[in-house]
Amino acid sequence: MESQRAERTPDAMSVLTDLFPVPHPRAGSRPSESQPIVPSSTTTLAPPATTSATAPASAARRRARAWPRRLGWVLTGAGLAMVPWLVVLAVALPPRAAVGNWSTVWVGLDSLEAVALTATGVLLRRRDPRASLTAAATAVLLLVDAWFDVMTAAAGADRAIAVAMAAGVELPLSGLCAVLAVRLFPRPERP
Repeated sequence: MESQRAERTPDAMSVLTDLFPVPHPRAGSRPSESQPIVPSSTTTLAPPATTSATAPASAARRRARAWPRRLGWVLTGAGLAMVPWLVVLAVALPPRAAVGNWSTVWVGLDSLEAVALTATGVLLRRRDPRASLTAAATAVLLLVDAWFDVMTAAAGADRAIAVAMAAGVELPLSGLCAVLAVRLFPRPERP
């Protein structure tokens, strides 16, 4: 079985479950207070423990469980460190800018939206749980598109069209995708 696991190429879900181990109850049994939930060997980054190397294996398991928490602190710090940068941008950026590749930016963003919508639709039809991930990405892309459409539109008819598109298409579709992402996200089974 180990040779089969080593030979297969990982997909996105196996990579995520390897990075973020989730405890699973043993099949056919209900966990109780006397029987703790033990992660399976496929959900941890540490190698399976052997009787001769119990101490190093348990230390490796502790490190494997600790790194997501450390990464969480790093990402939180990075987000908070951006606050002063946002103040600098708000004060220093000019109110107008000329952009040489304007059409490429919009074609690129709308292409990403098309790919995300298509991928979400295909995964939904297949009843694949990864549809929650593409739905979340689609929701964000549509929200960003609505924001930039409205904020970069010239006053007058262009702005009215941008607001109508945002209110009538992009924001409702973004909300639908956000709801899909939350509802389709796999939840651990409760005992």
